[in-house]
Amino acid sequence: MMAGSLLGTTRIFNHHVHVAYYWLALVDALLFFGACYAATWLYFLNQPAGLEVHLAQLPARAMVFSAITVLAMFSLGLYQPRLREGPNGVLLRVAGAIAIMTLGMTAIFYFLPSLHLWRGIFVYAALLAFVGSLTTRLIFSRTVELEQLKRRVLVLGSGRTAANIASKMRRKSDRRGFRIYGYVRQQGEDTQLDTGNVITLDIPLSEYVRSHGIEKIVVAVDDREKYMQADELMRCRMQGVAVVDILDFFESEASKVLTDEAHPEWFIFSNGFKCDSSTFGLRRLFDIAASFALLTVTWPFMLLAVLAIWLEDGIGAPVIFRQRRVGLQGQIFDVMKFRSMTVDAEGDGKARWATPDDQRVTRVGKIIRKLRIDELPQILNVLKGDMAFVGPRPERPEFVRDLAEKIPHFEKRHCVKPGITGWAQLNYPYGASEKDAKAKLEFDLYYVKNQSLFLDLTILLQTVEVILFGKGAR
Repeated sequence: MMAGSLLGTTRIFNHHVHVAYYWLALVDALLFFGACYAATWLYFLNQPAGLEVHLAQLPARAMVFSAITVLAMFSLGLYQPRLREGPNGVLLRVAGAIAIMTLGMTAIFYFLPSLHLWRGIFVYAALLAFVGSLTTRLIFSRTVELEQLKRRVLVLGSGRTAANIASKMRRKSDRRGFRIYGYVRQQGEDTQLDTGNVITLDIPLSEYVRSHGIEKIVVAVDDREKYMQADELMRCRMQGVAVVDILDFFESEASKVLTDEAHPEWFIFSNGFKCDSSTFGLRRLFDIAASFALLTVTWPFMLLAVLAIWLEDGIGAPVIFRQRRVGLQGQIFDVMKFRSMTVDAEGDGKARWATPDDQRVTRVGKIIRKLRIDELPQILNVLKGDMAFVGPRPERPEFVRDLAEKIPHFEKRHCVKPGITGWAQLNYPYGASEKDAKAKLEFDLYYVKNQSLFLDLTILLQTVEVILFGKGAR
């Protein structure tokens, strides 16, 4: 049970996190802290006289080095349970994190000279952190994949509802920390699984759970009134086995809301979906501060984008592109972006999804889209109050009308302000179809349900990965 809890999930400020990856972050933090001491010892190996004096000044510097390095690792997705990179991808990300850490430490040394690490010590510490991080990841990845340590999950049901688990959690990266032991077929239920162990019980459910060491049961029956087995499920709970609904299971393990199975009453009675007026001012302050911080860092890139657009299309060509989008509570506003398509991209007035290799995109547009520079003028929308820094992607009214008719609960994403970046943008590639919109909605509703400043900060950090690796750009 101890191993299961370490590889399970918990809630931090409403956000579901995988415990093991936060333990990994703690191990890394201690490793990076120790790397500073080891680097100092190596540097003074031939001049031991200065070692004692330097060690006395080291704790604060080592703590800053450790914190910045962990944040850099986090920003490149190295603590994401659903990271699907091979050894080369992990090596590239760790190297990128060390590069980001170097830039961060350089800025800190400039503004806070008292935290300056000597150049030789810093190089040693960075190398030790790089090697140490790769080593811990090698050990960690092999440990979390051990079947013996994963929680045994039994799914009650084998019909359409249960098939969501088999179809949407196929990959190993989707099943970090647990394994599906089997799907319990209910008498008279139409099995719709194309994979997985389908079990027909000849003993009570509680006995089967006890004899096979099941740690969690996911209720995924098509008809609860007919197939629920309430008494047996209660006996399982009294045995210490967790019993969860499929909606809660997807929320905790996949960080999304399974819209096909979410009934209107679930939105009313479940935890979350709250608008706390006491935090409204704080969130607005956060949006303004983050916008000014981003503007301070990115204004040179914005200026270069303006010049590049003029070089391609001529001085006086429109630089800012305004487009009607749907915001909070369905209010319409004009979103601002750097123009990345030809001036007459929609000359016939018909709204179209962007497509791969879209011929309407200019040469400069391809670059600024890839680097997400085209989104930067939305900072003005945030300062104006039409958007938040973090939230669902704002969609066009034409698309919203169509999608709201076809996709259940689509209008609920407008319960919060749209954002420059968001949970769906991190977890799903660029969407340009009804199917994509539905898949992204599952992540958007998770954000709406569990929004907090902690989740906003998590999203902001991970947006670095989106920009550097071009996730979702089109």
